[in-house]
Amino acid sequence: MNPKIRAGFLGTGSYLPNKILTNQDMEKIVETSDEWIVTRTGIKERHIAAEGQTTSDMAVEASKQALHSAGLKASDLDLIIVATITPDTPTPATACWVQCKLGASQAAAFDLSAACSGFVYGLTVAKAFVESGMYRRILLIGAEKLTAFVDWKDRGTCVLFGDGAGAALIGPVAEGHHEILSSFMAANGKEAELLKIPGGGCRFPPTAQTVDQRLHTLKMEGKEIFKTAVKVMSEATLEAARRAGLELKDIALIIPHQANLRIIQAIGERLEVPPEKMFVNLDRVGNTSAASVIIALDEAVKGGKIKKGDHLALVAFGAGTTLASGAVRW
Repeated sequence: MNPKIRAGFLGTGSYLPNKILTNQDMEKIVETSDEWIVTRTGIKERHIAAEGQTTSDMAVEASKQALHSAGLKASDLDLIIVATITPDTPTPATACWVQCKLGASQAAAFDLSAACSGFVYGLTVAKAFVESGMYRRILLIGAEKLTAFVDWKDRGTCVLFGDGAGAALIGPVAEGHHEILSSFMAANGKEAELLKIPGGGCRFPPTAQTVDQRLHTLKMEGKEIFKTAVKVMSEATLEAARRAGLELKDIALIIPHQANLRIIQAIGERLEVPPEKMFVNLDRVGNTSAASVIIALDEAVKGGKIKKGDHLALVAFGAGTTLASGAVRW
């Protein structure tokens, strides 16, 4: 009998654009204040992509770090998955642009659209591919240029989002060595209207009228999103632990989607987890959607927040609405 293939992390990387937009800068753009933003979101600054810099450009920078971390070359890749809602082009997939820029000519490539849950959704997909034996080295990327789709006149949303990318190499690992122990995905299409970009698809193709109506920018029902996110992300964290055969007390660090500090704090309170076990970096990066969890994970790894043998929980909630979680033994 062939031994079971176990999927896990071979390396991670992340990239944030050089330009930083502070809350004081936001005060010059829209009617708001640093106090208002920090009190309601916990965000103090966010990174903004340079003019002409694309989602794939940022994805490539994060991928180079991940490849270096894993000791691999682009030519070693079998598959590239890019989780994003801000693709370079509607078609071809941003993953194809990444493949070209990296020179990963042997790799298949496709995009995954699950909004803020994108990277954690992708973790389930990559894990299944590796454990089936179909692919051995998968580059899984979360990358977003959200500022290209922000309504800069809407103070309720424009203060939230930033740009960036994170990447992970997923492949076969020894048991318990950076192993993905469990994964979970869910969705509730009945809540699809809560967070959306209405224009740009076949429902509202680009026209002068849709542009005038600002249909190509993010729209969000913040209060409803908040209530739903706290409940389902708490439940998904427990589900990831359960599927891994763990109890919540076994989890050394929870890395949640970085959407709002009050959401993260409420999840911690609901799970009775101390603040130091809830990883937070959104004060410096804002909400980077599909890139959020992997940027945070890479930062935690590089910052020494994670020790060998630690159990981690990754959890995210996004438009759709989508929900995903996973447990990892580092």
